[in-house]
Amino acid sequence: MKYVSTRAAASDTAERKRFCQILLEGLAPDGGLYLPAHYPKVDEVTLLRWRAIYREQGYAALAFELLSLYIDDIPAADLKAICDKTYTEAVFGSKEIVPLKKLEEPLYLLALSNGPTLAFKDMAMQLLGNLFEYELARRGEELNILGATSGDTGSAAEYAMRGKKGVRVFMTSPLGRMSPFQQAQMFSLMDANIHNIAVDGVFDDCQDLVKAVSNDLDFKRKYKIGTVNSINWARLMAQVVYYFAGYFQATRSNSEKVSFTVPSGNFGNVCAGHVARMMGLAVDKLVVATNENDVLDEFFRTGVYRVRSSADTHETSSPSMDISKASNFERFVFDLLGRDGARVKALFGDALVKEGRFDLSADPAFKQAASRYGFASGMSRHADRLATIKATFERFGVMIDPHTADAVKVAREHRQPGVPMIVLETALPIKFAATIVEALGREPDRPAQFEGIEDRPKRVTRMAADVGAVKAYIAQHCP
Repeated sequence: MKYVSTRAAASDTAERKRFCQILLEGLAPDGGLYLPAHYPKVDEVTLLRWRAIYREQGYAALAFELLSLYIDDIPAADLKAICDKTYTEAVFGSKEIVPLKKLEEPLYLLALSNGPTLAFKDMAMQLLGNLFEYELARRGEELNILGATSGDTGSAAEYAMRGKKGVRVFMTSPLGRMSPFQQAQMFSLMDANIHNIAVDGVFDDCQDLVKAVSNDLDFKRKYKIGTVNSINWARLMAQVVYYFAGYFQATRSNSEKVSFTVPSGNFGNVCAGHVARMMGLAVDKLVVATNENDVLDEFFRTGVYRVRSSADTHETSSPSMDISKASNFERFVFDLLGRDGARVKALFGDALVKEGRFDLSADPAFKQAASRYGFASGMSRHADRLATIKATFERFGVMIDPHTADAVKVAREHRQPGVPMIVLETALPIKFAATIVEALGREPDRPAQFEGIEDRPKRVTRMAADVGAVKAYIAQHCP
């Protein structure tokens, strides 16, 4: 399996790389994002075998089968050991790893938030940490991870990488924009290889810093900079697995279709659904659910992709989606435009920089976003979140976090009789306690290991949204 940049010309086969070459790299040298040169197609026989494997052997075995299609430069026995080490009942709290709960016909909830940091990001980040440690040991190298988080990526990355040999983490986050619980999860870590940087700005400022450092190829090589954000293909690839696991739980045969509704800010989670669909999973609709920061909903309704400024990025009660520049969206547009790297480069590398927007409304390809690729979208506001949290708890006895509430609200607008609609859970409610109290008048349950976490000592460095300052800090802390 070879990987290509979303900004590379189709004829540029010399730049195609294997999995372990891109694992530690993050962005491609041309500023694009890596994707497989082709999506492996899963036929009926394979789907039947995978369904049996998941039922009889579990999630780790299913993950090994799927990841083997994308990773052929790690010996099979080693890859299987990594999957077995990652996806255990002890770490994720259940044999199914991602148990499916039926709310009402045809609405389901896929539980993705039972990992170490209580968020869906653990599903990929735990694998990524083990892959990093394996590959760095094999090379005898070290890696400095630079990341940006709007809430859950940071803690998931830090808990996955803490104590890992050969790895340091430099995680940027928007100052004061995460929930107190999210901040405490990250800032209370005292491991020597973990560095938290609180940036004066919003998430998009943090993401821009990561991209700017990654695009300085000399600095990137000198300090061995890698990334754990969803621009890293390995993370997105790992997320594809739970779409298959959810499908197998919701259906009895491979002739049935399902739909997924995904809370989305950076487009990584739902992009994994797109990959699953391209592989042959019987997905009817992929519904993108946004909050008031509705750049993705606007695109799927109008064909216009319009990035907001920091000042126009709303601070909401579903803060992990307070994003106005969806990095992974470039991967889908690459497929939407027939994998025309030159055109993608013109849109994301030129038009967005100069004009802050591009318009595909008149392009025949835009209609295919829905007709060929199954995408739909919707938006949810604060009042919707409160009402949905309240109704879900009162009707089903299930407490959901604000991001999941955004998705449940939008899912109801797109459900169809006879087609299971699976909502992907984002996080456990304790991470957003203030909103739960506002909706329900009571505190959410708190796992014992997180008692008093907000009161623990914190280690964090405040910094302006300045590329030079971030580079200086990395250089200072790398021997």
